[in-house]
Amino acid sequence: MRAATGQRVQAAMAQRTCGEHHEATPAKQLNCFVRSIALIERVGNALGTLAFTWATVVLLGGYPTVLRPMDDFWFATTIVFLEAARMFSRNNRLDYQVFFYTRGAVRPVGWNGLLVVVCLSNVLVNLIIMTRKKRKYSPTVMDEFRRAMITMLILTAAIRQILSVGALKLLSETLRRFASLWSPLVAIILLVPPMTYGNDNFSIGEWMVFLLLFLVVLLLTVSRLRYPRIIKLVDSTLGRKLASWRRLILNLCMLASLVMVLFVQDDPVCLGLMMGYELYALVVVSFGNLQIPAAIARVVLALLRLVPHNYYGHDMNNPAKMNLGPSLYIFYGMVLGQGILYIVACLFEIFSFFPRRSIARRVGFRGQWGVECINLYYAYAFEKYMNGDVLAPKKMSLNRFAMDCLHSYSPKMQLHGVRIMHGLLQRELSKTRTFSKLTTSTETMVKLIKMLDWTSPENSTVRLYAAKVIAELSKSLRVTAIPGTVQIVSALLNYGNQHKRGNPLLDSDGEQGEVYDSTLNITDNIEKCLNAVSGSGNLLETQEDSTGQLRSFRHKCWILRCWQRISESWEIPQEEPLTEQALLPVLAMTIIYNLAGYDQDNCLEISRASELIPKIIGFTSYCRSNTTYADAGSNVLVKSSLKLLNRLTSIDGEIGTTLRHNISRHPFLLGNLAEILRDSTSSPELRKLGAGILRNLAVDVNTRQEIGRIQVVINGLMQTFLMPDGLSTSTNADPLLRKVAGQALAMLAMDSIDNCLAMLREKRFAFIKELTAIIHLDRYRCVSASLLRSMCLHARHELQLSDLKELSYALREVLEKVLVANRAEIGFLVGLSSEICKTVPDDFARELGHGQIKQTFVKCLVDALNENMEVSDACPEISRSILEQTITMMEYDSGYASYFNHHHMSKALSMMEQMACCSANYNIFVGDARLTEAKEPLSSLVARAKQLMAFR
Repeated sequence: MRAATGQRVQAAMAQRTCGEHHEATPAKQLNCFVRSIALIERVGNALGTLAFTWATVVLLGGYPTVLRPMDDFWFATTIVFLEAARMFSRNNRLDYQVFFYTRGAVRPVGWNGLLVVVCLSNVLVNLIIMTRKKRKYSPTVMDEFRRAMITMLILTAAIRQILSVGALKLLSETLRRFASLWSPLVAIILLVPPMTYGNDNFSIGEWMVFLLLFLVVLLLTVSRLRYPRIIKLVDSTLGRKLASWRRLILNLCMLASLVMVLFVQDDPVCLGLMMGYELYALVVVSFGNLQIPAAIARVVLALLRLVPHNYYGHDMNNPAKMNLGPSLYIFYGMVLGQGILYIVACLFEIFSFFPRRSIARRVGFRGQWGVECINLYYAYAFEKYMNGDVLAPKKMSLNRFAMDCLHSYSPKMQLHGVRIMHGLLQRELSKTRTFSKLTTSTETMVKLIKMLDWTSPENSTVRLYAAKVIAELSKSLRVTAIPGTVQIVSALLNYGNQHKRGNPLLDSDGEQGEVYDSTLNITDNIEKCLNAVSGSGNLLETQEDSTGQLRSFRHKCWILRCWQRISESWEIPQEEPLTEQALLPVLAMTIIYNLAGYDQDNCLEISRASELIPKIIGFTSYCRSNTTYADAGSNVLVKSSLKLLNRLTSIDGEIGTTLRHNISRHPFLLGNLAEILRDSTSSPELRKLGAGILRNLAVDVNTRQEIGRIQVVINGLMQTFLMPDGLSTSTNADPLLRKVAGQALAMLAMDSIDNCLAMLREKRFAFIKELTAIIHLDRYRCVSASLLRSMCLHARHELQLSDLKELSYALREVLEKVLVANRAEIGFLVGLSSEICKTVPDDFARELGHGQIKQTFVKCLVDALNENMEVSDACPEISRSILEQTITMMEYDSGYASYFNHHHMSKALSMMEQMACCSANYNIFVGDARLTEAKEPLSSLVARAKQLMAFR
């Protein structure tokens, strides 16, 4: 088992180079794009700094008296102050991002921006109508109107920053939802005054359009109220499919209101003002900061002086103006170049949407969190390229970004970091590289392990994904390098664990507490995960996911089909919902399972962990109501615990012996396993795992006897093993299940008279007859041979005449299989033939004689003994079985001695006598641990055989 794990790890390491190449490709493309934008901005910054120095030293310092005050002086001064603001704000990263930063210079208008434009446009048109009602275009009124217009322009430029993510977070969730819910309706209602007083020629048709618009927005607003009756009423009125288009319909209504604003008055001047304002507002709300306006200002100021280039005025021969023209040419040229570079960088940044979506799709990130993670990586890479070396930039990767996020002090960034790690580990192309990066960083591994110990409710999502990452990394993790790992993982088993039912005579009410597990309700946890990564979207609106409903009827509209084809290149798949596999106890048991399969030292740490084994066994309670999980979650917990116990009970060496002892002494384990085997409706996998645990525990003599006392276990194993494959039901359809059940029976019958009698006395089966039939099947031959041998050895006096006849019928098959058996089978088959020889000796002798295989059979025994002089842990009983067969044959008929002498058995016995060691006295090995000692030492058997050969 451990060797197979090592081979898998080596295979993964061998494929790492290929994985690195494929995984680096999408990140490399985005990195090149980001580096290009950063390089353009840095060149623009360099030109700006040089222009600032040139203006302050050469122009304002060298020509302060000859620069004309009406143009060049104030142009240069304005540019100097503008550049100084950029340079000084760069010392503070937050200020620089707010005012002068290419990344985020342009952002989508979005729902918030559209709503702001609509509301402000309606407010402005109301102001215009109020102004006209006072006195049409009088000087006083026009002054008031101009002041109001300037105020609206400034307010429009500032309101998008006022409604930024940070500002909205200062508001309560209730207030944000109230604004999101009623703002569209308020925007429509603001159309009523201008429609009533602004245009006297408004027709009934136009009023009907407004009324229809109002009713649609009202209905959609009411449908968002969280009342079941209202939701049911809206669904019955609009239909579920139409309700899923709520956001699109609202956007169309807001656009329609913008168009209606232009026609609520008949004055062409007001119409032009409104059209200009709406265009201005749409442009302004799309600005993320002042980078583009400042760049446009630089270009305009530079062109205003470069195009006329009358720098000398009327005093061209003034010596003080020598070289003034070239100096101004150079200055305005640098300013023009700086502005153009900034504009180009901002245009490139707009198209960064496509490589960002491309890498999200290629890496496999899903949903809103995937988009935000890539956006954060984009910002991270841009920041690194802006602050790093130009000619030798640092290498960027999602792995490095995830690790940096993990070590940040921001809970949000830590969540993104651990989710990126989990996402990369789910993709084959990126798994090997991520696996290598994380496992070689002890600091990162320690951080992930510590996250498992974060018990506060707000950290539940981070802890959940940290457990998922550790579950992947634990396949190649040595816990000795990180002390306390097993204890921390063990603590995860407390979340949502069984309700303790205390003894009424020992416990008082209120003493037993329950540990809360945030993953109990899978649906709620999905919403929590989505909310945890939100914050960069529209916080004014309530998050609504209607994409899934839209997809259900996209095929009905050819327009949607065309749109789907266009959007395939950038659409991000929806995030997969969390399943029961995301339960913290399931993840904890997965981690322990992987640790136990990787390294022996890990097994030692697991055996030393206090209360770990009882916690795991506690989840094997099958079909009982003492867990806080739903049925699906309970089934996963049972399966995970059985799978883990199956691995722990199969550990080699002394550590495995200790683990099996600790597991077997739990008072409720055998009862839980018996319940699983007894239930015929349980899944084949659960029954297979339960039988495997019983098989592994039965290597211990005392545990074997304790299991045998539970008749339900014996009955369940016999029913599973003896059911023919062709007649198997759904619970026994797995051939491996049947084999494992047979192995468990074979281990229970070994050296146990009571267990053999319990199996033989089971009335529902003709046990010997069934076993002699099964021995013809290659898959179950060793198991059935071992069971028949144990029956003949320990329950011979209970065998009926019919049983003896079945043994006689099967004898020829056994002898023929001995002649062609491989090393794994020959020990069991020879052991069986030896016991059959003792049980029905006359039939045995008759078969050897009639089949004319006496010489061949003896030669096969001698050759097998010569080939198996050394005892192995896989087949420890081969030499013992051959010696017992030899002794039995010679005790029955001394004539067999001559056959053995003819084939040099004496020489083989002498060699065996010289090589005999204490390990040959044991029948069962688990690794290097010797578990079951034979009743008669191997040296005694050799001596008896030699004595019989010499005597005869």
